[in-house]
Amino acid sequence: MADHPAPSERFLQGMRTRRSVLGDAHVDRAEANKTAFDQPFQELITEGAWGTVWSRTNWTKRERSIVTIALLAALGHHDEVAMHIRATANTGATPEDIREALMHVAIYAGVPAANHAFKIAKATYAEMDKTGSDGQAAGEMK
Repeated sequence: MADHPAPSERFLQGMRTRRSVLGDAHVDRAEANKTAFDQPFQELITEGAWGTVWSRTNWTKRERSIVTIALLAALGHHDEVAMHIRATANTGATPEDIREALMHVAIYAGVPAANHAFKIAKATYAEMDKTGSDGQAAGEMK
């Protein structure tokens, strides 16, 4: 690979925020699975999503978590719904918060989208209860 410049402050902030929300284990797995092909994409989401949007101070991580889960559910991004449900262990969003967000999804994005998201949330919370706060068994890859 070519020489890369030092990471920007936005990237470094993004990595700190990403780790605080998703947890070190998740981020370490993602970093270990990064290739030259997807490295630019990983840098983009670290800087843009985590370093810009998630690092803003206008909303708490709890609020961002609730809104993110609702948007992901409405758009049918099921793997991301599960990942962000696991992240609620770090953001402070409660199952009650997520239930209310998914009720909004039902009204504004459709009952089928909310129905599937409720199914994912129930399974993910059950998994978290069995394996620990991030829902990943020891050594499990995501």
